[in-house]
Order: sequence, then C-alpha cells, then structure tokens
Amino acid sequence: MDIKKFMDLSVLQKIQDHFSDATGLAAIAVDAEGNYITEGSNFTEFCMKYTRGSQEGLRRCVKCDNECTGTYFCHAGLMDFASDIIVNGERVGAIIGGQVLPAKPDVEQFRAIARELGIDEDQYIEALMKVPVRSEKTIRAAAEMLSSVINQLVNLEYLKKLNTKKIEIFDTEIKKTLDYIDKIQSITKDLQRVATMEKILSLNASVEAAHAGSVGVGFAVVAEEIGKLSQNSSGVYLEIIDLISSIKNSVQTMGTVQI
Repeated sequence: MDIKKFMDLSVLQKIQDHFSDATGLAAIAVDAEGNYITEGSNFTEFCMKYTRGSQEGLRRCVKCDNECTGTYFCHAGLMDFASDIIVNGERVGAIIGGQVLPAKPDVEQFRAIARELGIDEDQYIEALMKVPVRSEKTIRAAAEMLSSVINQLVNLEYLKKLNTKKIEIFDTEIKKTLDYIDKIQSITKDLQRVATMEKILSLNASVEAAHAGSVGVGFAVVAEEIGKLSQNSSGVYLEIIDLISSIKNSVQTMGTVQI
C-alpha cells in the first residue's frame, strides 16, 4: 500500500512542523520502503552535520535506525523515537525523530564521544549546547501523541479515499442497474403484447369452434385453454411490471441519498 496515493503529504508536513515547533523534537516521515515523504522538522546540526557527518557516527546512527523502535536512547546519548504508521494492519510508513537531550549533558562524556567519532570536540560541544533539553517523560509523551495523531489522520484519509472510490463504483453500478431494468421493462411489454395476441387468438378460435358445431368441440377446448393461459400470463406480466417499478424506485432512491 502506497501512502502517497491517498495521503495529502502537505497536511502531514504541517502537523509535523507544528509538533516540532511546540515540543522542540525533530521529526520526519518515511514510506514503507524508508524513503522520506516529508521534509525534516527541527533537525539539529549536532545529529545531522556532526554525528552523521562522520563515518563512524553514520554507521552507528544507521544501526540505531534499523534496530531501535519506540522511544529510545541513541548511541550518542540523545533520545529518539520511531513509530510505525499502520493502515488495515499493514505498515505503510513511519514517523521518526527525537534528537533531544533528556537532561543537561555531561560535557566530558560528549567530548569522549567526539574523539571516538573523529569529530572536532569544540565544534561538537558547541552544537550540543543547541540541542533542546526535555524530560524523558515529556519526550515519551510527545512521541506517543504524535504517533497517535498521525495514525488517526492517515487512517481517516485512507477511508475517505476508499469511500470516494466506492461511491464512484456505486454510482456506475446504479446506472447500469437502471439500464438493465429499462431493458427488462421493454421485454416484459413485448411479452404482454404476446399475451394480448393469445387472447385475441383464443376469442377467434372460440368463434370458429362455435361455427363448426359438434366438429369444432375439440378446437373449442384448445381455444379455452389458450384463453386461460393468456389470462394467467397477463397477470404474471403485470406483477413483474409492478415489481420492476418498485426495484427501479428503490435504486433511484439509493442514488439520491446525501449526507
């Protein structure tokens, strides 16, 4: 399932941006294959320029990206999150982010990390000081809230798109059904004309049988049976016409229903 086929990504971007502005947490959305479908919001230089900018830092970040879920501590000591976007039990993407500190950083600890990653310590610490600090409880609550909002939004958009398609198919099938009903009505009228002709034939046969006297007795019996058949047929055809009319009215009513 391709999320881009039913989700307005500009709406997703707007919610993501508002979330980052309100909480200080970075965020970005990806599709089921991991391709970015929104622009990153509130990404920090500490993570993007320095940590991921080094070969070893990038290797460790990719390992976190692939192995960590929920809200977690990354290898560099920041908190990140990754929440799947699920539609009808299928994973269609994810909302990921974080890049925040759960407490005031231990500068010496981060200097040691900079040395491990081969990054200039002073530049790394300068970038670190710009990273937002939020309590762990706040970070977890914010990540859970964003996951809930995004999942509800995406599912609503999916249902809206699905229902629009269903309505289009419904309208097409109603038109076809009405066409079929018109054809049935036409055929039924032809059969009714046949019944009328049978009745006329029966009357003519009865007259001829009367003229033939005793010789026409057998013919008179046949004429009587044809008359009965004609009468029964007429009753059946009228019943069919009434039923078709009722069906047509019901179908037309369904086609005019509005919210």
